Amino acid sequence: MFTAENWPIGANMLSFGSTTSDGTPTLEAPSTVWASQLRQVKELGVDQIDPTDAWLPLAKLSDERVEEFRRVLDGEGMTLSSISMTRNSVVDVEHGEENLADALRFIELAPSFGVSVVNTGFMQALTEKQAKAIWFWLEDGHVDDPALRDLAIERTRRLGDAAKAQGIQLSLEMYEDTYVGTADEAVSFVTDVDHEAVGLNPDIGNLVRLHREVEPWPDMFEKVLPHSNFWHIKNYTRDYDPATGAYSSAPMPLKYGYINYRSVIRRALELGYTGPFCCEHYGSDSLGVIAENVHYIRQVLASALAESA
Repeated sequence: MFTAENWPIGANMLSFGSTTSDGTPTLEAPSTVWASQLRQVKELGVDQIDPTDAWLPLAKLSDERVEEFRRVLDGEGMTLSSISMTRNSVVDVEHGEENLADALRFIELAPSFGVSVVNTGFMQALTEKQAKAIWFWLEDGHVDDPALRDLAIERTRRLGDAAKAQGIQLSLEMYEDTYVGTADEAVSFVTDVDHEAVGLNPDIGNLVRLHREVEPWPDMFEKVLPHSNFWHIKNYTRDYDPATGAYSSAPMPLKYGYINYRSVIRRALELGYTGPFCCEHYGSDSLGVIAENVHYIRQVLASALAESA
């Protein structure tokens, strides 16, 4: 069992983007660029990251560059809390086979970095309208094809088998209009997968930001937390005007948003949650907010664990 001080809580590196300031893909950038970005995280008092493939796709690196990345991590005194895949569905009609191979590569690499969970999901690339919107979730995006659900289950089981063989877990990220797009759909999907190494990532933040009706967050968490093994954690404001039918939402630090994460994290622990956290935030100084969120989670954990000791 982890303590509040050593619980794996990483900063998502998405805020640095997938290219450098001169347009060079982070994948091809010199390791000095990686080190500089890691140092910015470390300076905020955070020593773990999740190297999402939207920042640095480790699965695409040569063995030599993987070792180069490992040396940079060690040099900056950093470790990995988890590894996440973003918008690379294993049932993408065009790229599903390639994404499956990448997921298997992530699973293969994870133990050597001390990572206990690899996160994936069924969300796909942003549409042109989403990319142009002030917040991408204000426009409708990809919708999973029910005809491919059996294939999604089959490939998820294959990833689960690979994860089990490596002694780690696979987590499925909740995201609107995918096979795990609501609490009920997520529980149904992971139940149908029926694999001991496969759980859910209860990223309810992806849902409460939507400008549409969604299930109350306490009800969603109560359904999915018993199946959860990893957690992309973020918060938003959420408002609804019944007179006009208008919704509004905006990213917020964990302790200020719509979801009461003090109560949710404590409830997760009651239900036996032991997985890593990965802090995310969009807009503003996202890295600075992520650092505040890491420290907030540790305080909540310290309080909850002290009571249960």
